[in-house]
Amino acid sequence: MRKLLLLITLISFNTYSQSDLKIYDIINNVSEERIKADVKTLTDFGTRNTFSDTISDTRGIGAARRWIKSEFDKISTDCNNCLNVFYQKDLVTKKMVRRIPKDSTYIVNVVAVQKGTKYPNRYIIMSGDIDSRASDTWDYTTDAPGANDNASGMAGTIEAARVLSKYKFENSIIYVGLSGEEQGLFGGRGLAEYAKKQGWEIIGILNNDMIGNIKGVDGVIDNRTFRIFSEPVPANESERQRRMRRFYGGEVDGNSRQLARYVYNTTKTYMPEMNPMMIYRLDRFGRGGHHRPFNDLGYAGIRIMEAHENYTQQHQDIREENGIQYGDTFEHVNFPYAKKLTAVNAINLASLAWAPPAPEEVSIGGIVQPSAKLKWSKVDGAKGYKIYWRDTTSATWDNFKYVEGTEQTLEGIVIDNFFFGVAAVGENGHESVVVFPNKVFR
Repeated sequence: MRKLLLLITLISFNTYSQSDLKIYDIINNVSEERIKADVKTLTDFGTRNTFSDTISDTRGIGAARRWIKSEFDKISTDCNNCLNVFYQKDLVTKKMVRRIPKDSTYIVNVVAVQKGTKYPNRYIIMSGDIDSRASDTWDYTTDAPGANDNASGMAGTIEAARVLSKYKFENSIIYVGLSGEEQGLFGGRGLAEYAKKQGWEIIGILNNDMIGNIKGVDGVIDNRTFRIFSEPVPANESERQRRMRRFYGGEVDGNSRQLARYVYNTTKTYMPEMNPMMIYRLDRFGRGGHHRPFNDLGYAGIRIMEAHENYTQQHQDIREENGIQYGDTFEHVNFPYAKKLTAVNAINLASLAWAPPAPEEVSIGGIVQPSAKLKWSKVDGAKGYKIYWRDTTSATWDNFKYVEGTEQTLEGIVIDNFFFGVAAVGENGHESVVVFPNKVFR
């Protein structure tokens, strides 16, 4: 009987775990050769330090960002002007921030927007960093090729734009090169504040920072594992939300954590050879990335990066000491791996951009009852919904039931023993991120 029930569960799971063959085409269309060529171009600018030359056509961050914009422009031309490409900039001064070597400088991001056909004001973002650094972050003249950190993430973002610009999506996608990361996450902060002023509805940001290294300083070589960093709950949550969480749970169920689980699930569905690691922290210990400014404003944001870092190739002047080669140079980047992580990003961008919005309200009930009850707001464009649940100690959503209404009782599933959430499913089978219950009813 136990084996029969397991078989029925697996049949039910497969019935509603729809796959979209277009996603496999997206994976196959990501080009290792193009990523390699783009990383080479970016490293050949010598240094892309935030405060480096902005006039030269061959050296410095000015030349780099103009080249990135020209690539986005070419992509737009090839897709009948499907991208709106522009610079987004903010002035940073020493009066505002002490960690800069000049009295003032413009932090310039390069933004390419692919507008959605149905929800043009809803955006899923992929970012890479334009800037690089030497050992001294204020040193803007020494060569700092920044091949892995972060020409790899920038090249992956450009390549995702090349591939996905061939498709139409209901939601908008933004591909962006962010500046000023090494000196204080200036570019991400500027774009996050710009998005808030423009009233953009941000589905989330996939921040890619170092996606090209497979050999760690610890000696581990791994070309399949990658990390997904996400904070547990929004940084700007209210005191009422914090108090509710104490009694109803959700300590690890904020919007960024749900985005991380979405990437995990999509990757395991379409690229099962990859091994995504869910890292339950905002970023690496004591360090930061360009998703954080979005998190600070309450937007969902995660960092996607290699699993094994090599610190001799990060933030280092190019040199040799005691037989060790230091410096973030072109020959250390593993391009088949960078292709895989670019594909991970591309399929998640596409899945989210093809999906309906998530339910705004999800209510849960069933206190001191034998069955959990859920009801949620109707979503325009949703064919149905998936009710997810998992053990309270599980990192991922492991069970679900597909329904076509807006409420459901899960018979025999006790509310105390699991965490729950609801996602909207479109006609095409793509689904929104899961929404953890934000209301309780009796």
